[in-house]
Amino acid sequence: MSDPLDLSNATWLHPIRGIFYFLTHPFLWPLFRSRLVPIVLLSGFIYTILFLFTYLPQVAFLAIFQGSGAWVNGLFLVLGEGAALVGALFEAFFVDETLVDVFDAVLLNEGHEELIRRERVLHPDGADPVQKLGKPTTSAVYAPFSLRQIIEFIVLLPLNLVPVAGVPMFLVLTGYRAGPFHHWRYFQLLDFTKKERKQFIRRRQLKYTAFGTVALVLQLVPMLSMFFLLTTAAGSAIWASELERKRRQIEEQRAHRVEAEYRDDPS
Repeated sequence: MSDPLDLSNATWLHPIRGIFYFLTHPFLWPLFRSRLVPIVLLSGFIYTILFLFTYLPQVAFLAIFQGSGAWVNGLFLVLGEGAALVGALFEAFFVDETLVDVFDAVLLNEGHEELIRRERVLHPDGADPVQKLGKPTTSAVYAPFSLRQIIEFIVLLPLNLVPVAGVPMFLVLTGYRAGPFHHWRYFQLLDFTKKERKQFIRRRQLKYTAFGTVALVLQLVPMLSMFFLLTTAAGSAIWASELERKRRQIEEQRAHRVEAEYRDDPS
């Protein structure tokens, strides 16, 4: 089994790669600009309220058990609460359609037009991948709204109360659940059944956990959390593109073997 921390196969770096990809491909920028005002207003309001009214009380409570370490763990606790609120509100009501467009546009730009065409209309006269995207022909979801995931996120928040190990445990356990959701759109494009999806995830669970953990860390950054949500969608599409190339290579190799066997023994 490959190590997700191996830099030669660094799946955990894909959320970071997504940032650079987003910044260096201007055709993606309008997707962010269209959401910029609600992103800033919603994030700013929620984090301001949380830090004004919940940070110091939580630090005071943590200080009973952790001493000076309470300032750091309290910070992650409030950031986690903010990420949960902003993510639940914004992703559920404002941004999922944009995430689908980011994901599909990156795949289109990476040469996977056939894959995207299965699920949405493409305009051949579009000036860039985003402008080529037409309306989806079926329900398009980047990551389904999961009440269970939100509940688990809230249930795991108290791990931040544990000195030293609490924050890493919270990030990894949350990343374990959240990682596969970043490829829900890819599974949809492949028309996976529930069984196929579970098998696909199970074979790559460590990689999905690493991806989800890094993605969560980015979403804990105040005011930039929703921007990083968009760039993480670009990173997940980059990973999907790599998986798709490998899948095509395997299929081509299998077809060549079958063809060679038929030539050797046409009967």
